[in-house]
Amino acid sequence: MFPPVVDVVWWQQRPDAVVADVRWYLDGRSGHEAYLQGHLPGAVFVDLDRFLAGDPRAGRGRHPLPGPETFAAGMSAAGIGDRTPVVAYDDQGGVIAARLVWMLRVTGHDAALLDGGLQAYAGPLEVGPVTRPAATFTTRSWPRERLAGIEEATDSRNLVLDARSPERYRGEDERVDPRGGHIPGARSLPCRENLDANGKFLAAEKLRARFAAVGVVDGSAVVSYCGSGVTACHNLLALEHCGLGEGRLYPGSWSEYCSSPERSVAI
Repeated sequence: MFPPVVDVVWWQQRPDAVVADVRWYLDGRSGHEAYLQGHLPGAVFVDLDRFLAGDPRAGRGRHPLPGPETFAAGMSAAGIGDRTPVVAYDDQGGVIAARLVWMLRVTGHDAALLDGGLQAYAGPLEVGPVTRPAATFTTRSWPRERLAGIEEATDSRNLVLDARSPERYRGEDERVDPRGGHIPGARSLPCRENLDANGKFLAAEKLRARFAAVGVVDGSAVVSYCGSGVTACHNLLALEHCGLGEGRLYPGSWSEYCSSPERSVAI
């Protein structure tokens, strides 16, 4: 099995892998501009808003999953084909790049997150754009068994994990979405706390302890959400990385759930 998380040495020993830079910033900075100023050698840029998310005006949250055709077109343009292994990174410990890795893995492709991201590479960085020949990437539907909707995210039989910061979970600091708080019954598991001080994943036993603290054991029916379904993928990869299974993503996440005033909110 292709591991969900790999280190720099592993990546350097896989010259067949396409490196994907998936930088994106909630504060509005340009991930593409950051990429152009310096990226891992040979890395292509993958635009989250263009190819990893659909139209937010559809009422399904800020970053709903794109149509499979849109995703396939983006991968093809980046030179990623059906049999191309991918190593993705960002400069935030993988919390953004996890979205691409999760999307590729659930559609049957080999993909991994680079542990430590951009900062784990000693350099030198490459500047400017990198282009690859277009590749054949077959359009595949999103697997229903790996997705959750509002019904599953509010079902007490599932362990629902909120990947946002504790402050946003508690409704104390909500500057992005219309309402603060969390889905009733959801448990706080901030994805950035999957990482150590160097931005690398905690050891597997420490990750398992984090999950166990919120009730997750091997075989638990896990549903992961965040603000818009992006950083929630980091918790899903961490779950798999430490051997606790796969879980499901609620793509609409808090931005969809809180959009209706009729839905109850916990704080």
